[in-house]
Amino acid sequence: MGHHQLDSLDEQILKLIADNARIPFLEVARACNVSGAAIHQRIQKLTNLGILKGSQFILDPEKIGYETCAYIGLYLKDPEQFDSVAEALKKIPEVVECHFTTGQYDLFIKIYAKNNHHLLSIIHDKLQPLGLARSETIISFNEAINRQMAILDMEEKD
Repeated sequence: MGHHQLDSLDEQILKLIADNARIPFLEVARACNVSGAAIHQRIQKLTNLGILKGSQFILDPEKIGYETCAYIGLYLKDPEQFDSVAEALKKIPEVVECHFTTGQYDLFIKIYAKNNHHLLSIIHDKLQPLGLARSETIISFNEAINRQMAILDMEEKD
């Protein structure tokens, strides 16, 4: 998982597309004072290096009926079951993130539910059968910050 050295053009491109993934390459080229072909090549290079992981439309869960966002710390009965539990979590559509973490939890997940009743059924019917010793749930009232990782200027990196 090494990091890659970015030059100033790479950084400038990443700043522009992180703000707007739908920005036309020609507009990026104009802002960077290079050709459209150069931008296309750089985007391809950044994608091949794994720095860019594609682009996507982002759904607003609340606007499609998922009003409850919860973070759940999972304690496994058998901690050796990390991989199989993570695979099973992938099959639960309400689970949108899963992290292997340090600290008290074996796994930490983020889920969306339609309401608290739906949240309870997810925990009881979908999570408990995976072999949990117990879980701790934190409900999020509101997301205060959600952003991409910032591209720091080369001078700021040191």
